[in-house]
Amino acid sequence: MDGPVISMGGQIAGTGTGAPQADLIKDSDTKGFMADVVQASREVPVIVDFWAPWCGPCKQLGPIIEKAVREANGKVRLVKVNIDENQALAGQMRIQSIPAVYAFVDGQPVDGFMGALPESEIRAFIERVAGPSSEDQQIEQLLEAAKAALADKNFAAAGQMYAGVLQADRENLAAIGGLAKCQIETGELDAARATLALVPPGKETDADIASATAALELAEAPSDDAEIEQLRSALAADPADHQARLDLATALNAAGRREEALEQLIEIIRTDRGWNDEAARKQLLKFFEAWGMTDELTIAGRRQLSAILFS
Repeated sequence: MDGPVISMGGQIAGTGTGAPQADLIKDSDTKGFMADVVQASREVPVIVDFWAPWCGPCKQLGPIIEKAVREANGKVRLVKVNIDENQALAGQMRIQSIPAVYAFVDGQPVDGFMGALPESEIRAFIERVAGPSSEDQQIEQLLEAAKAALADKNFAAAGQMYAGVLQADRENLAAIGGLAKCQIETGELDAARATLALVPPGKETDADIASATAALELAEAPSDDAEIEQLRSALAADPADHQARLDLATALNAAGRREEALEQLIEIIRTDRGWNDEAARKQLLKFFEAWGMTDELTIAGRRQLSAILFS
């Protein structure tokens, strides 16, 4: 397969290390500001941290921003300026409170913030300034390729690609959800449960995770042709037996006959939308979640549902 490769060590092959770590962070002053910041930013974005030894938030921000800059692997540099020792420069930059952080690109300040931000926001700031890392870009490419393979029902290839992403980023929600879906489609339900156990606490409602979880719940209701025929007979005898129709929809979906399952639930909603506390609508939404929000049948089903609910 062409495209990005994930090594067994969990890193995407081909990513560079950028500038030496020793060159990424330095102290500067009024005299060196032109060379260290303005001129240097014509080669690589430079972030300037204006701080002072007496500033508590500065002490809080410093280690976090230094860590984030090092992890950017040379895509951005950090220059630290002590405003107590460089008051004229602070005046020229109109620094009114600290910590104050500015990003320079091509010799000009292009972005900035004041105060101590959480690490996630600092990372987002660096990404805005320098763009996503090569590794991030390769992971996105691999996720797109895996998604396409899953849509084409090439579950083995998609599963390998999702697993490769997880080697580099164990908590990548799209990869966890995608791998679990591949495992569900190939009948590896125990493996799918183990994969979904990787979801970080509080992330269970993520769209990819919710979709895979719903698919697993539906897959755990095994398909039974005899049950399907029995339920069809029950409906032939009593077309108003909504419970039989709901059970038939669930059985049909488990058998992979999704369009028929959709038709049965739509019929319940059309004739008695409030039946059993809207059980048919709720089951249909679970189907949509399991099929995926961009699935063609999900899109068609949502149109049908809207036409009924808003008619």
